[in-house]
Amino acid sequence: MRTAQITRTTRETDIQLKLNLDGTGKHAISTGIGFFDHMLELFARHSLIDLELTCRGDLQVDYHHTVEDVGLVLGSALDQALGERKGIRRYGFFMLPMDEARADVLVDLGGRPFLVWKISHPEQHIRDFNVQLLEEFMRAFSTNARMNLHVVQPYGAEVHHAYEAVFKGLARALRAALEPDPRDSGIPSSKGVL
Repeated sequence: MRTAQITRTTRETDIQLKLNLDGTGKHAISTGIGFFDHMLELFARHSLIDLELTCRGDLQVDYHHTVEDVGLVLGSALDQALGERKGIRRYGFFMLPMDEARADVLVDLGGRPFLVWKISHPEQHIRDFNVQLLEEFMRAFSTNARMNLHVVQPYGAEVHHAYEAVFKGLARALRAALEPDPRDSGIPSSKGVL
C-alpha cells in the first residue's frame, strides 16, 4: 500500500494528513482558507490521490504559515508513500487548458528537489488570498517530495482559471509519474537508486 499519515504541530500550525497514492480522488480538506481548499480538492480529484487534510493555522497573523506548512507536509507524505520509488514511471507532464488559461506542468520524481515557477498572471489576490503564496506552497511541496517540478502558466485572463489550470495540471502530471510501469519493476534510474 502506497500510503502515508503525518501529524505536524508547531506554534504556527497543527496539521493532520493522510494520503493514499492508489486511491480514487476522495478528499476531505479543511485549512480555513476557502480558495486554497478548492485548489487542494482539485489536486486530489484529478491525481486520484485520496487525501484527508486538516490544518489549524495562525490565520489571524497571515495565510503564509498555513500554505507553506501544508506544502511541506503534503510533500513529506508523498515522499513517504513512494518509499524506494520502485516500479514507477518517474516522469509526468501535462498541458492543461482551463477556458482561456493554460498551464504546463512537468514532474520528475527522481529524488532531487527543484522548482521552476513561471506564472504570467499579474493579479495578486483572489478575495483576500495572495496567490503569490502558492509559489511558497509549491517550493515546500517539491522540496519535501524530493521532486523536480516545473510550472509554466503562459497566459490566461482570469486569475482563478490560471491557478485552477496549475493545480489540475500538477495533479495530472503527478498521476502519470506515480503510475506503476508494467515494463519495469525496478528503480527508474541508471544509478540504481533515487
